[in-house]
Amino acid sequence: MRIAYLHSGSIPSVYANGVHVMRMCDALTDAGHDVRLYALRGEMVSEDVHAYYGTRNRFPVRTFPMRAPMLLGSWLRAWRIRRAIRRDGIPDLLYGRDPHALVAARGLAPRIYETHLLWEGRMMRAIERVLLGSRSVRGVVFVSQALADDYANAYPGLDGPAGPARVTAHDCADPPPPGPVAQLPGRPGALKVGYVGHLYPGRGIEVILALADRVPEADFHVVGGTAADLAHWRKRADRPHLHFHGHQPPGSLHPYYRAFDLVLAPYQQQVACAGGVGDISRWVSPMKLFEYMSHGLAVVASDLPVLREVMADDVNCLLVPPADLDAWERAVRRLAAEPDLRTRLGDEARDRLLTEYTWRRRADRVLTPVTEPRRPAGPAATERAVR
Repeated sequence: MRIAYLHSGSIPSVYANGVHVMRMCDALTDAGHDVRLYALRGEMVSEDVHAYYGTRNRFPVRTFPMRAPMLLGSWLRAWRIRRAIRRDGIPDLLYGRDPHALVAARGLAPRIYETHLLWEGRMMRAIERVLLGSRSVRGVVFVSQALADDYANAYPGLDGPAGPARVTAHDCADPPPPGPVAQLPGRPGALKVGYVGHLYPGRGIEVILALADRVPEADFHVVGGTAADLAHWRKRADRPHLHFHGHQPPGSLHPYYRAFDLVLAPYQQQVACAGGVGDISRWVSPMKLFEYMSHGLAVVASDLPVLREVMADDVNCLLVPPADLDAWERAVRRLAAEPDLRTRLGDEARDRLLTEYTWRRRADRVLTPVTEPRRPAGPAATERAVR
């Protein structure tokens, strides 16, 4: 199948949405599809975008700059993408996370819309109503069941007999290849506690700093963060056993994972998305959590309802209340003292990932609205009502 993947975010970038999209395009290509990515032009410079993200396949990537303020610029860019798709050859499927481009591409091919948050603004809600009301939108993909439920409440018509197929597909990770172990700074023999991800509000960096004070015998390693966020936190975290490694290319993270003894996912009750804005705590499906699982690492994670869709306490992780520092300390100390527990939790996490949460499995799942028989619909119509 020829698939045009439409992404509203920038490629390349430091943001997780870019990693997600490149992983999906890679997996769709592995599945035998002919994939072409259309994305926003990133401010980062990379001579080889596929090497930066560590993809196996070299699918075409076309990027388009934002040449006007956001409201107008998004539509101008969307229409440029439509023209580019027509020049490149009409695909069999339009798939993506770019509502503007998906609306602009109406009439070219069947569409599948993937969303990772419930938009709040009137303009975005209006755009989604147009998108979800079109009969050529064959499916909607949600990154968590909590998000799927909230969409059903926000758009009652979405669940009607003529509505698009709804698919819940959490984030994923690939089985890691063999390779080197990062030579981390720190004390020989000290427990290596890792965190990989951004440092936005709600990601839990305050918890990590507190744990560094409470468990001084361990070395803490933080990988990720924008330059501004790193400057902010380094001023407030002058501890010899707390190491900030900064942003690393997504394709270069495996050596860090291999070096950690245990890892943290300290998401709080409010979690900002890309750029440090908004709140996605109800729906978050952290990609780094699945990468932890792929490496068979013991995870201490926040006990949030959405994370319980994947994680189970004392089965494939330890779950603790997000803001309970005493509970975080007890969990870290327990894993430090019980290497067999670390192994058991890590093995169970890796086994679950391999059976349910690989990118290749996700690629097949999100295409079911066009690869499996469509459920019976109501009377023929060009549009459906989505209130």
